[in-house]
Amino acid sequence: MIKRLLPAGLAARFALLLAAALVTANLVALGLLAFERDRLDREAGAARELERIVALVPAMEALPPRARQQLARQASTRLARISVEPVPAVAAPARSGRAGALEARIGAALEEREVRVAISERAASRRSSGGHAAPRGGTIAVSIALQAEEAAWLNVTAAGLRPPDGVRGEVFMLVLGLSLLTVLAVGLWFVRQLTRPLAALAEAAHAAGRGDRGVRVTETGAREMRAAAAAFNDMQGRIARFEAERTRTLAAVGHDLRTPITSLRIRAEMLDEEEGEPMIRTLDEMAVMAEGLVTFAKSGHEAEPSGRIDLAALLPRLCEERGARFEGGGAPPVSGRPVALSRAFGNLVDNAIRYGGSARVRLMQEDGMAVVRVVDEGPGIPEARLEGMFEPFVRGEDSRSLDTGGAGLGLSITRTIIRAHGGEIRLSNRPEGGLEARVELPAG
Repeated sequence: MIKRLLPAGLAARFALLLAAALVTANLVALGLLAFERDRLDREAGAARELERIVALVPAMEALPPRARQQLARQASTRLARISVEPVPAVAAPARSGRAGALEARIGAALEEREVRVAISERAASRRSSGGHAAPRGGTIAVSIALQAEEAAWLNVTAAGLRPPDGVRGEVFMLVLGLSLLTVLAVGLWFVRQLTRPLAALAEAAHAAGRGDRGVRVTETGAREMRAAAAAFNDMQGRIARFEAERTRTLAAVGHDLRTPITSLRIRAEMLDEEEGEPMIRTLDEMAVMAEGLVTFAKSGHEAEPSGRIDLAALLPRLCEERGARFEGGGAPPVSGRPVALSRAFGNLVDNAIRYGGSARVRLMQEDGMAVVRVVDEGPGIPEARLEGMFEPFVRGEDSRSLDTGGAGLGLSITRTIIRAHGGEIRLSNRPEGGLEARVELPAG
């Protein structure tokens, strides 16, 4: 329902965000102003009531004792009961707190008269003897000694008589903090709604950069975000179609080269040994390249289903088959295609054995990633050529002898497979000698 009410454009949504934040801030400010106005109204009423009581004392003292009760009844209101009694309604002065502050204020206005104040926070409502209801929310009793007679006290029972103390600092800071938090909450909610499609697009772009051509972005959010998502999805589709066409072309070329190469080899074998041997070696190298083209075209494009793979079980078996040494370690299972990952790690182990003489494999876990290290004892690779080793048809040594390797597609195939699984591979020369291939795959 909320999504249907949101405007389509990004600028309009930002305008709505600002409007919502301003409205929220103003509503909180209005609430604070209403609270302050209510406080000021109560203090003004209390001040008027105090002035009335202070003005009533001299009038009471000027009247004879019989007329004082009549004046007290006339001066009583719905919220305040006034009477003249021989004993004070308050037993002793307060001297401190709110009651003490009120005593000091009334005493300053009435000079030398004795004033006693008591504040009761009882919430119950009761009927006074004069027929007036004592106010809810607590009562304040004020007893003032009249100077005309020693045993005469003006007793006032009312509500809301307190000196103006202003807004407490804690209350002000609390209201200010709630206002800030409310505005931030509304702003963050709107910003989250605006940036969620952008975050999804960034995540999909990272996956696409790792070679995942199947990732797509849901076309949702503002109009501009939907347009960007649609453009990304169309780009992914175009790249996927281009790569599919490229791999089909490479596979077709590699497959079609096999027939003429085989035919030429048969004819070369019919020649004299001196003339045919160089031609046969060249044709064998061409056969290796053609086979590499077919393998490269198939890499990362099999229809093999994905599943959970336990590398702690896969790597020892792979090392045993190739004569490498597995040094142990553990990591959480990864999600991927078992045959494809076996080919990727097999290529790394084969290269280590072929060019380094031996291979050692270790499995570990770092920062939520499954890390596989393949180490050899060979001469390594010049630093300037390390990154280029992942390019197709690039090899660690320049010959294409069947004794030393193939067409230079193994590492390219490996990186394609690893990146298709959301991982990364890096080569580095070890300080003590030899080459290390480090593969990182996301756990789970």
